[in-house]
Amino acid sequence: MQPLKKRVMELKDAVQAAYSQLHVDAKLQEIAAIDLQLSDSEVWSNPDKAQVLARQAAALRAATDAWVMMRLQLTDLCELVETGDESLHEELQAQVTTLEDQYQTLRKDLLFSGAYDDHGAIIKISAGAGGTDAQDWAEMLERMYLRWAEKSDMGTELIERSAGEEAGIKSATYSLVGVFAYGKLRSEHGVHRLVRLSPFNADNLRQTSFALVEVMPQIDAPSEVAIDEKDLKIDVYRAGGHGGQSVNTTDSAVRVTHVPTGIVVAIQNERSQLQNRETAMKILRSKLAQLRLEQHQDNITELKGPTKEAAWGNQIRNYVLHPYTLVKDTRTKYEDRDASGVLDGKINGFIEAYLEQASSHD
Repeated sequence: MQPLKKRVMELKDAVQAAYSQLHVDAKLQEIAAIDLQLSDSEVWSNPDKAQVLARQAAALRAATDAWVMMRLQLTDLCELVETGDESLHEELQAQVTTLEDQYQTLRKDLLFSGAYDDHGAIIKISAGAGGTDAQDWAEMLERMYLRWAEKSDMGTELIERSAGEEAGIKSATYSLVGVFAYGKLRSEHGVHRLVRLSPFNADNLRQTSFALVEVMPQIDAPSEVAIDEKDLKIDVYRAGGHGGQSVNTTDSAVRVTHVPTGIVVAIQNERSQLQNRETAMKILRSKLAQLRLEQHQDNITELKGPTKEAAWGNQIRNYVLHPYTLVKDTRTKYEDRDASGVLDGKINGFIEAYLEQASSHD
């Protein structure tokens, strides 16, 4: 039983190390605190807040349940191995092999070591250089991420969407909630370039289009990213576009400008001015959190505004549909010739390659 005992102890040590690295105990305490809040009937008087808390608890459980169960199973296995009962040897060996396989699958969680990797994500897709083709390209990316979210059991919520005049979208913003939503999607932050035969060109010529994908950690708690009110300029104006009866008759739209960085967040929809302001502030906190990660600054007052344009030379990934098909990441060099599959949401290969590269540089 000695070789088996050694395997069990090595696996137990590896799981315990992962437990510490992933802060599982802290997350379990957070779950307990959220459950306590949700058990109070008063919290349900604010359904939006209650839903945010419920989503946070669900995401935390999804990130911890498997590790908790594995540690419990290993504790039981250790006790059985210690008995030295040879009649159990084959059964125990099979159980250890199963747990080792589970650990190899779960250890991918260790790649999510960033400060906000366990948070939800806010993703904004904006058309860049390329006119109507770029707006169509932005809509293709929107579909790609929604398909990926569906396949990954991520919850999605539309925050804002602006349609293009002829085709596609000018921009779209979504909230995504799920296990390591931000940790997985942070690989997508940057400029995406498409090369194809243009369906909007009478001569069907090859066209290059660009779109900017901004991925930000979803910051639900204002305390996570404290913003000085003196740094804000808040404007209210009449909402435009389609919507309920009050959309075009009340000043419900809100534009929040963070003066030090020049970041502007404008939200307009069918809800109240207060709700639009809360959504705008939530997105602003997320943008500042992302900027803080990029610029390695702890102090928000030291941040500089974003400068990257959705144009040539800034792309993180190229999607070539003509004269050949290839999707290639410029950072990791990972590539996939199944461009249609990628555009249908098959992006996990790119995500994992980015995480592996980022982990090796830590």
